[in-house]
Amino acid sequence: MEEKQVSWKERLAYAMSDFGCNTIFQIVGTYFLVFSTDTMGIKASVITGLFALTAVIDSFDGIIWGQFIDRTHTKWGKSRPYWLWFSIPFALFCVMAFSAPNLPYTWKVVWIYVAYIGVKVLYSGVNIPVTSILPALTSNPQERVVLSTVRQFFGNMGASILLPLTLPAVAWFGMRFGSSKAEATTSAAGWFIWALILGILTVVCLLTAFAGTRERVVTKDSNRSIPMRESVKALKGNYPWAIIIFINFVYWGAFAVRSSSLPYYFKYVLHNEALGSWVLAGTVITLISTALVPFLTKKIGKRNTMLIGMVGTALSQLILFFADRMSGNVPMILVGVVLYYVSYGLTGALIAVMLSDAVDFGEWKNNVRAEGFVTSFSSFSAKLGMGLGSMILSAVLASGGYVAVSAGHSVVQSGSALNAIRLGFIWIPLIGYVASCIALLFNNVDKIENKMVADLKVKHENEQ
Repeated sequence: MEEKQVSWKERLAYAMSDFGCNTIFQIVGTYFLVFSTDTMGIKASVITGLFALTAVIDSFDGIIWGQFIDRTHTKWGKSRPYWLWFSIPFALFCVMAFSAPNLPYTWKVVWIYVAYIGVKVLYSGVNIPVTSILPALTSNPQERVVLSTVRQFFGNMGASILLPLTLPAVAWFGMRFGSSKAEATTSAAGWFIWALILGILTVVCLLTAFAGTRERVVTKDSNRSIPMRESVKALKGNYPWAIIIFINFVYWGAFAVRSSSLPYYFKYVLHNEALGSWVLAGTVITLISTALVPFLTKKIGKRNTMLIGMVGTALSQLILFFADRMSGNVPMILVGVVLYYVSYGLTGALIAVMLSDAVDFGEWKNNVRAEGFVTSFSSFSAKLGMGLGSMILSAVLASGGYVAVSAGHSVVQSGSALNAIRLGFIWIPLIGYVASCIALLFNNVDKIENKMVADLKVKHENEQ
């Protein structure tokens, strides 16, 4: 299968897809809630309604995007064109999500509802192709691991650079446009300018991915429109798919709760907002563990490598709990953070690979190859989990009596509000990570991979 190998130039181009869309999406996931409450002055209970509505919408839009991909036939392929068509609309809505127009309260609510829903829907349009194109880039299982690892490496690198830079950048731009030092991190102008810069970067990265990749694994199903009723057959008995979709739901739901609650935890519980930015900078640690993924998968397999990462994320939450009980012991918190990022680096790259395995398994078992439909559930489950996670966090904050801060003002949160923040930062993510570990134990696709790949190779050769 040497002809299926891709060059380093193409690997890097593919990596730009994650560097572009996922980096800005992580910033939305981390800071949209705190921007809405502390800059826009929107009540947390109102954001709960937004997250609930978005979770419902996300239950459908990912599957619809997947059907679009399976029906797309262009000179550029099935998945690549979506980076060309939707990169600019996606970036525009991301900028809108961090814009604070001078409107009455009701219209501000309308603004953030439209912006956030637009971000979530269009994220599916540019992110599902990141996963659906992987089986078309190469049929070599180890090459898929390398491609996904390089993609995840650059995605994590973007997050490690831009996430910790966000608050300092917002403050810097805010002070340039008249905000005082005290209100700089809630500056509307600062947030808008920073989001605009990230939006431009996102467009450039996605267009680079479009220009630099090629869909080379073309099968009989790749050249025809697969109706929904036939696409569903690819899921029959497809237990690797069911497991990874469940993991996607609970793991990324836990991730969303942890990410969104992190700014609150360091600002109100530890009273050290600057440390929170440095903790986000720890994302750079994931680069080391992500780079080890191809080596580890060769030695112990994909499932076991991923399992180590998931167990590590669960243990990191327990360390944070003990650190919190010790009056916010900073050295222990940093130990937990390091373990979290090392473990996260082993996990993220392999989810897309296992979804590619599920595409192969569906074709191998049911004779239907529906890349768009099968992988679209990845976006559906991840976004549903992240949406519900964000909704749960905002509901927990509201029930705990969290008081939104208007720009330029400070507030002392009640004990119940602080406990709500702790619940979001420590305990809810722990539950999600433990559930992911248990589900992954039932995935044994590594044991049948060689036979599956060999059988599919013969099938594809006979179709030519």
